[in-house]
Amino acid sequence: MNEIRVAVVGLGPRAVGSWIPLLRRIPGFRITAVCDPLTALHEPALAGLDERVVTYARYEDVLAASEIDAVALTVRCKEQGGMAADALEAGKHVHAEVPAAHTIEDCWRIVDAVERSGMTYQLAEQTRYWGFVDAWTDLVARGRLGSITYAEGQYFHYHLGGMFADPHTGEQFGPDALDGHPDGRPTWTQRMPPIHYLPHELSPLLKVLGDRVVEVVGMGTDQPSKAHPRIDQSDLQVALMKTAKGTVMRLAASFANPHPDGNWHWYQVIGTNGRVEWGRGLRDRPRLWLADAQMHDLADVDWRLQRTDAPREARESGHGDADYYTHVAFRDAVFEGRQPTFDVYQAMDTAAPAILAAESIANGSVPLSVPDFRCHKENR
Repeated sequence: MNEIRVAVVGLGPRAVGSWIPLLRRIPGFRITAVCDPLTALHEPALAGLDERVVTYARYEDVLAASEIDAVALTVRCKEQGGMAADALEAGKHVHAEVPAAHTIEDCWRIVDAVERSGMTYQLAEQTRYWGFVDAWTDLVARGRLGSITYAEGQYFHYHLGGMFADPHTGEQFGPDALDGHPDGRPTWTQRMPPIHYLPHELSPLLKVLGDRVVEVVGMGTDQPSKAHPRIDQSDLQVALMKTAKGTVMRLAASFANPHPDGNWHWYQVIGTNGRVEWGRGLRDRPRLWLADAQMHDLADVDWRLQRTDAPREARESGHGDADYYTHVAFRDAVFEGRQPTFDVYQAMDTAAPAILAAESIANGSVPLSVPDFRCHKENR
């Protein structure tokens, strides 16, 4: 195989603005189909594509099509985990947008489908490819920070303009425009608990730590939003987690609470011999402190999202050049008939703790155990 015939499923802004342009640009992919039940979204997606691209309104027809090797699953809905499993079971490779799933049952379905079918599954989580994440991973692996005792990650994306959508056109808007759109419906951003959207924090932190979460407890603000009462969602949700190696983690997510634009991610890792911290603002710098290096305070370090070893093709691909790496990792795994380095088990490690954090919140902040998806089905 020297070409992957791809169907892009889910034609919202992420698909049209990023996935389709990148799949056209990166060698090894050919878009043969697009799919969305909202047919008004077909034409914008087809702009600039080959005229032979087939359009579908029914996902079932995509799964039955013989001219499709892989599904680029760019949907945003509670069924997206089940849709990934359906595609794998139908003999299609799957490259899926985050989060991987919204239920533990769908996490297991995806794992089972990969194990039974042998098809390639990749979660398109990009932040794990950032340059500073590799630098931190190396520091931890070499023991420079000592034993890791605590880590933090938060995703505060003030996403007001994407909270509602017109069911006929797909146009998105915020609560202030709701009166002018009487048919407006909440989008995926509002329908899911915000804590579900932790892959961009869990994925890089678990890579840095070489670890997985085993226990989680959550807490959140009340609904509806206090900042925007027409948004039926918590302003903020927080989870405390414990890993298999004993590290305590604090993870938080928010879409409705006001926050400076463009500085959505923040991370910190603390060990018995030092700590690293990402910048808290756009004018702030990442920092490092090592207990055994005669350092009296945190020192600024020129770590960035962009990688110093990035090829020219990665530049301007999105998310600090990291979008390129998700697609190339998927392409190479399919070509070589294997699972990607960021495999299905690690992908579920980013989904299950967040799902269970929301379940913990809904049940009065009870602690919950996180399954290990590497265990055989009979041992669940």
